Amino acid sequence: MIKSLSYVGFSSPDAPSWRTFAPEILGLDVVSSNDDDVVRLRIDEAAWRIAIRSGDTNQLDYVGWDVGSHSLLEESVAQLEAAGIAIHTGDSELAKVRNVKGIAWFNDPAGFRHELSYGQMAGDTPFTPGHGISGFVTGEQGLGHIVFLVPDLQAATDFYMGLLGFRHSDDIDAGMKVRFFHCNPRHHTLAISEVPGHRGVHHLMLQVENIDDVGLAYDRAVEAGMPIAMGIGKHPNDEMTSFYVRTPSGFEIEYGTGGLEIPMDQEWPVGQFHELSIWGHKPEGDPLPPGVIQPVS
Repeated sequence: MIKSLSYVGFSSPDAPSWRTFAPEILGLDVVSSNDDDVVRLRIDEAAWRIAIRSGDTNQLDYVGWDVGSHSLLEESVAQLEAAGIAIHTGDSELAKVRNVKGIAWFNDPAGFRHELSYGQMAGDTPFTPGHGISGFVTGEQGLGHIVFLVPDLQAATDFYMGLLGFRHSDDIDAGMKVRFFHCNPRHHTLAISEVPGHRGVHHLMLQVENIDDVGLAYDRAVEAGMPIAMGIGKHPNDEMTSFYVRTPSGFEIEYGTGGLEIPMDQEWPVGQFHELSIWGHKPEGDPLPPGVIQPVS
């Protein structure tokens, strides 16, 4: 059902800070005007991929998934309705706001809002990354990956695999289990970890083309005094070399390169790992607690 992570939307009391944080640290392009209460960001030729609106709390508003076409959107809606999911369709005004041709949305068992769409619009001008960055890995692999905190790991697994069609990549159990899912060659587009009674977002990953882009972004984040949740290191499962910076809106951006790709035409052996990192990824200062988390009502 799902082809890729298409876009994400957050709300935050500190949304305006993204107008400087995104371009100056991450090399993203701000495409919304200064008097707009939503900061929209580009990382490739799409009109935008990340939106942060002004709000009272730091929270995930929605996550957008590309399903590929109008017919596949209709098929996905029918499958979800047959499974008893309350799904909302045919909102042309919402499609215009999201810069897509067609859209439907629903809430999952944890309360996250998911939007299925197709036909993501391109921006009016070519995208050029800031700071001489070589470019971001998107295309068929989508925006990157997102990591949810969920109240029930097994219920979320059943939903994402059974209804949305994600495939299990592997697990890391290093005191707290994290489960990874793929839907295209990116090693994982979605990961989940259990926090009973709560839901939230740990991080959003952006992948660049080379290690110099990662190191220079890390230097910019340190020089700007941004909180570094984890320094540069390498993960054992997706082989990503990355660091984690706490954003003005409470969640982390993982900024990395060299991610493992999964061949989609072969059976993938689900791996089991017992360490989060092969090396590095050490906290710089006191460990940061999750910044976007709330009780499940």
